[in-house]
Amino acid sequence: MQLAKRVLELTPSPTLAISAKAKELKSKGVDVISLGAGEPDFNTPDNIIETAVDSMRKGFTKYTAAAGIPELKQAIIEKFKRDNNLEYKMDQVIVTMGAKHALYNFFQVVCNPGDEVIVPVPYWVSYPEQVKLAQAVPVFLEGKKENDYKITASQIESVLTDKTKAIIINSPSNPTGVIYSRDELAEIAEVCKKHDLYIVSDEIYEKLIYDEKEHVSIASISEDAYERTVVINGVSKPYSMTGWRIGYAAGNTSIIKAITGIASHSTSNPVSFAQFGAVEALNGPQDELLRMRNEFEKRRNTVLELVRDIPGFKPIKPFGAFYVFIDISEAIQGKYDNADKWAEILLDEAKVAVIPGSGFGLPNFIRISFATSLEQIQEGMRRIKNFVTA
Repeated sequence: MQLAKRVLELTPSPTLAISAKAKELKSKGVDVISLGAGEPDFNTPDNIIETAVDSMRKGFTKYTAAAGIPELKQAIIEKFKRDNNLEYKMDQVIVTMGAKHALYNFFQVVCNPGDEVIVPVPYWVSYPEQVKLAQAVPVFLEGKKENDYKITASQIESVLTDKTKAIIINSPSNPTGVIYSRDELAEIAEVCKKHDLYIVSDEIYEKLIYDEKEHVSIASISEDAYERTVVINGVSKPYSMTGWRIGYAAGNTSIIKAITGIASHSTSNPVSFAQFGAVEALNGPQDELLRMRNEFEKRRNTVLELVRDIPGFKPIKPFGAFYVFIDISEAIQGKYDNADKWAEILLDEAKVAVIPGSGFGLPNFIRISFATSLEQIQEGMRRIKNFVTA
């Protein structure tokens, strides 16, 4: 019996081996420091938990509409207007089983076999695999170091073909934490208009921004950008609700209708009481979000300070998200083939788990998460420094 070709062509995630091994060691009582987490270490704020529990007690434990409950869709609409100066109607919004599900469904509804999707490098690990699952072709476009690893409009022009269908924009970025400026987005939007490309804008980290930087949604750049962009977001990262699996997408009515059709045949609907929790997250007090953001900024500063003391480590300063992406090519030169092998030995010998950059398209980098306590960060960085300088 043979599996489908699209499944056989998926690239195994290099993060899984490291994560699985770290968990195995921890289960055996080994003191492992994990700096690979892609989720906040804080618990979900109490007001959100209490709202969800109260909704269950009131009987909101049944099926909902495939596109989400009206209360949450309205809260999302108000959030877009308040935060992004974007106006959407109810039929332009869908609630999904996490932002990842919204992304997956976007590619499913816009891509035909052989279509090309421009994927900026470095990229979040699931982008190219989701494109492949839609039987499309990821076209990798590497951001230049001198531009903080962000792609430019002229670079996009250089890889366009008659098969190019869409482009992914992720700002703030996972793994780099860099943010596209309004001018940069305006230039990209103009190229997309000229060549009639869809834009999928992953904005899941927009609330976790530091140094008073500005988040701009490319959908707000112009009327044309608004029409061709599907904005992806969710409550997982800003409200520490990763396990609740509530994301959302907003955009062109026909695309959202098509995504809703897929959802109706795949997941039926997002979890009912989790949706009520998400309403409270968006509409309720934002004090806890700000507290978590401020703590992340302190941790970021600590990581950057400690990383710069490690020979051969060259970090990209993140202005958003909760990762530091580090070029370790000098540190591994002549010793290891790539960061994957280095990370494997680091875990074996120093008992520190980090994510190698191959999963993000840059094999001589590592990603360190500061979504863990300062104590863990300091101890982990101490071990890494000792490992590198031994």
